[in-house]
Amino acid sequence: MKKPVISLLLVLNSFLLFAQTKEELTIKEIYKSSLTNSKCYAWLDYLSNSIGARLSGSDNAEKAVQYTKSQLETLGFDRVYLQEMMVPKWVRGEKEIAYFLDNKTKVNIPVCALGGSIATPKSGLTAEVIEVKSINELEAWGDKIKGKIVFYNRPMEPEFIETFKAYGNCVDQRYAGAKEAAKLGAVGTIVRSMNLRLDDFPHTGNQSYGDLPKSQYIPTAAISTNAAELLSKTLKTNPKLKFYLKQSCQQMDDVVSYNVVGEIKGSVHPEKIMVVGGHLDSWDLADGSHDDGAGVVQSMEVANIFKNIGYKPKNTLRVVLFMNEENGGRGGDKYEELAQANKENHIFALESDSGGFSPRGFSIESNDAVFNKIVTWKSVFEPYLIHSFVKGHSGSDIAPLTSKSIIKAGLKPDSQRYFDYHHAANDTFDAVNKRELELGAATMAAMLYLMDQHYAVVEAK
Repeated sequence: MKKPVISLLLVLNSFLLFAQTKEELTIKEIYKSSLTNSKCYAWLDYLSNSIGARLSGSDNAEKAVQYTKSQLETLGFDRVYLQEMMVPKWVRGEKEIAYFLDNKTKVNIPVCALGGSIATPKSGLTAEVIEVKSINELEAWGDKIKGKIVFYNRPMEPEFIETFKAYGNCVDQRYAGAKEAAKLGAVGTIVRSMNLRLDDFPHTGNQSYGDLPKSQYIPTAAISTNAAELLSKTLKTNPKLKFYLKQSCQQMDDVVSYNVVGEIKGSVHPEKIMVVGGHLDSWDLADGSHDDGAGVVQSMEVANIFKNIGYKPKNTLRVVLFMNEENGGRGGDKYEELAQANKENHIFALESDSGGFSPRGFSIESNDAVFNKIVTWKSVFEPYLIHSFVKGHSGSDIAPLTSKSIIKAGLKPDSQRYFDYHHAANDTFDAVNKRELELGAATMAAMLYLMDQHYAVVEAK
């Protein structure tokens, strides 16, 4: 009786070793293809340097839609199509001006309007400044805020290794600062840029007036971290200094734009859909190479890799380039709306929206049982220095997806330098390293390959 059992075990072990070797060989092919035969860096070059900044509703955003659609059509998709939606159109206008007067000395300040802000009066806005570290501090000032400019000066906390945690802990002052200060009679707000280093780049980003009536809207802008340090220091010796701000931004009527979608029908389960994507729009101060040109071209590269190595997905694969993540999130909402209308079943979604730096792992949204199964893949990724598998937020564009058994993941690149560039004028093509970009694309393709092969096992209760 023992011999047949031993023989069976040997056969099973041989099969498992063969399967593991085949898997490892495929992933090796994926990385080799990305590092030797990729198109993502050239795509990013064109997106960044030939098109440029791609704020929703702009001419450049439309050019980016047409360019990426044309490139996807060269990759052998079964179909490439657009999903139409209405998006906000906010225009920055002339370059902003800011300075303060310290004992009659004029000190110029690097500044940029926050997305969605209103303009100052044409002659500009001049007022005294009240510095606070948080929105919660406003109430302590009470009536003293009336007629003043509120200066939010809470830095990103440097002790967090996960820099997105530091960002999340202070971004409320940018997003809701103007709304809360306006309720107390402030005439404007300025906010310290969301940046861990000291430099002269102001960082823009979206802000909201919430449910305030338009009559209570006040102009709001970001100043650089160096400027925030200087202004804070000067206020300690001259609390009555006057700050001047001039900006001419304007909110226009919504306009038509699109998500770009490329689809490869699954060879075994065409009814089960896997999504990989990034957002095509960017802020207007630079060409958005890290945020999120990198995620766009990495997602496109996944399809190019599969084409190069001859891999046919068992489940339907969609590359989705979402529009309007930065100032509205309407691309993700529209994709989910259409998915629900078409009764589609999404089993996996992967997003890249954390920059084109060296990949470190994945942030996964799933139940504990699924997460624990995915973590068993770590050994396959470790030769490529991919070691961080954590539970957490996957991505803003895929967040609306609600299929019953969907698993979501976000690519986790090394984040230490990301906020040096995020929403600033230095988020340009020269800040992206070709090899790091390609490694990220390969890591995404490897995860999609494994999920395509093993979803039934991973999802099984």
